[in-house]
Amino acid sequence: MNIRKFAVIAALGLCTAGTAWAKDYKVGQIEVDDLWVRASAPGQSNGAGYMDIDNDAKAEDRLLSVTSDAAERVELHTVQTENGVSKMRQVEGGIALPADTEVKLSPGGYHVMFIKLKAPFAEGGTVPATLKFEKAGEVAVQFKVKPASHNPGMDHGGMNHGAMKH
Repeated sequence: MNIRKFAVIAALGLCTAGTAWAKDYKVGQIEVDDLWVRASAPGQSNGAGYMDIDNDAKAEDRLLSVTSDAAERVELHTVQTENGVSKMRQVEGGIALPADTEVKLSPGGYHVMFIKLKAPFAEGGTVPATLKFEKAGEVAVQFKVKPASHNPGMDHGGMNHGAMKH
């Protein structure tokens, strides 16, 4: 391989690697990526959303709320286990985002609860929403709708809800 071809291939590799690390959304010092929901099962009226939030600021921030026209109500929730039973609880006051830290909203932990869906989440589609942060402000985002079989862990947004009570 000649040196020019090698340089072009190397440059393309660096560009591709850089995009793999890019965040999907940014507002102030907050970066948000990997937003997803699971496709709705027949008759399912609620859905859960997940994401990774990076607070690159030197001060704490908070995810105060999420709004979306896709559901009648949207709340921030967490899962708490008491006496071996997992229960969903609404998070009052938002989710703390410590300075220079990544917080993951994931199955079995913090998540966005879409309550009384206006239409099922269709695989391959997106769910528009707005995230509101205490200091950074608001940012419009899109949750990607993954297959109903997508199951990185237990949550109440899909079929594997076990002993969880809402």
